Amino acid sequence: MIADAQTVSAPTLKARRLGFFTQHDAIVLMRADCHVCRSEGLGPRSQVLLAAQGREVLATLYQVADGLLKPGEAGLSEAAWERLGVADGAALTVRHPPPLGSLSAIRRRIHGQRLDPADLRSIVQDIALARYTDVHLSAFLTACSALPLDLGETVSLTQAMIEAGERLAWDAPIVVDKHSVGGLPGNRTTPIVVAIVASHGLVMPKTSSRAITSPAGTADTMETLAPVDLDVPAMRRVVEREGACVVWGGSVRLSPADDILIRVERVLDIDTEGQLIASVLSKKIAAGSTHIVIDIPVGATAKVRSDDAAADLAERLAHVARALGVTVRCVMTDGDQPVGRGIGPALEAHDVLAVLRNDPAAPEDLRRRACGLAGAALELAGRAAPGEGLALAEATLADGRAWTKFQRICEAQGGLRKPPVAPLTRPILAPRAGRVVGINNRTLARLAKLAGAPDAKAAGLTLHVRLGDEVGQGQPLMTVHAEAPGELAYALEFAGANPDIVLLEA
Repeated sequence: MIADAQTVSAPTLKARRLGFFTQHDAIVLMRADCHVCRSEGLGPRSQVLLAAQGREVLATLYQVADGLLKPGEAGLSEAAWERLGVADGAALTVRHPPPLGSLSAIRRRIHGQRLDPADLRSIVQDIALARYTDVHLSAFLTACSALPLDLGETVSLTQAMIEAGERLAWDAPIVVDKHSVGGLPGNRTTPIVVAIVASHGLVMPKTSSRAITSPAGTADTMETLAPVDLDVPAMRRVVEREGACVVWGGSVRLSPADDILIRVERVLDIDTEGQLIASVLSKKIAAGSTHIVIDIPVGATAKVRSDDAAADLAERLAHVARALGVTVRCVMTDGDQPVGRGIGPALEAHDVLAVLRNDPAAPEDLRRRACGLAGAALELAGRAAPGEGLALAEATLADGRAWTKFQRICEAQGGLRKPPVAPLTRPILAPRAGRVVGINNRTLARLAKLAGAPDAKAAGLTLHVRLGDEVGQGQPLMTVHAEAPGELAYALEFAGANPDIVLLEA
């Protein structure tokens, strides 16, 4: 008698932890002569669904010759192992994944068709559940880049990203947040703004991203000063105690699909306007924010290149925010040159500490910009009258209240740390005398990344000149900081091939 197909158990393999690291990619290794591969018709680079103890993970299959694995074993990468949460020898099933209906929507988008709210909910849900491979994610991001999202799609994508994760609520009528659209090295105002705003009794549960295409994100910099990988209960404890926090958004599952998309955006080096708006607002709204200040740096080598483009982005941000019931104020700022002196997580943290401590040598541009944004937040939240926010923010910084509050926030998050210092440094000298007439933000960011930032926390650059400065031949323009000789060599080679990172005019 032939058994009913539904009663036949799927063949299992024994899970084996191989201890190889693939960053975020779930990988499974199976023998080329494995009976499961044969019965399921699986070959190298097949997408497979791994299941064990009630958990499922989509993984890429690679096959190995006899010797590495015993018959009946499946070897897992660390990413796959951690997501499944299994023990060595646990029963593991491997089979073809079910078809994803949302992929048909992506195919329509590739061919120029717009997506409706149901399409985007389906796509985002599959992304948040880790059902998409990097190929699928890249297709979605590219389709939304080649044909930019319209306002309706942007609102729907933002809403879908909010719904796919946790959403926080706070016992306060006004919850403040601040964000920069990026593209400007060293623009690390957030820790200072949070400290100033929280000093006035406002609630500011700040969730921040790691770097996408820059040498440091706010979470990367803050991590050199205090722990940022807080879960929701820990985040709540900090905010209830101090009124504010600065944590990594990825650890609290606020808009989890965004964290997955950011990882692929970083590799593709793209950050489209619709995705940017959805990313920013979904995280802020999911964190419970009601009033948001958004910094839009404008400059020839910033992410936003012109005043017209900034005005258009501000209008779109405000439109999407209104549709989702939050208040946004956009502030256009100077994006012609980096902010502060440090570029890279720890180097930017040293600048932040200098400003908060009222160090006479602290970078004045960082202090001024942070106070301007904090002042806008204080006005938006009703703590300062229109036009008086800047003066209040400056006074809060000058009298030490902001520094005291920042120390308390760090202690609540796990303790204030001393940022690391790179063991290797090398100055880059001016090839000739002249006046600084241009600083290429994008090339400068690339140089800092080649030095090892943001993964190497102490790596990056210290910039010694500003626009308009007169420099002599052989004077240091910047100093490269690296943790490894190879990264220092790569950075110096790149700097030598790009002598106009800092443009001098005789």
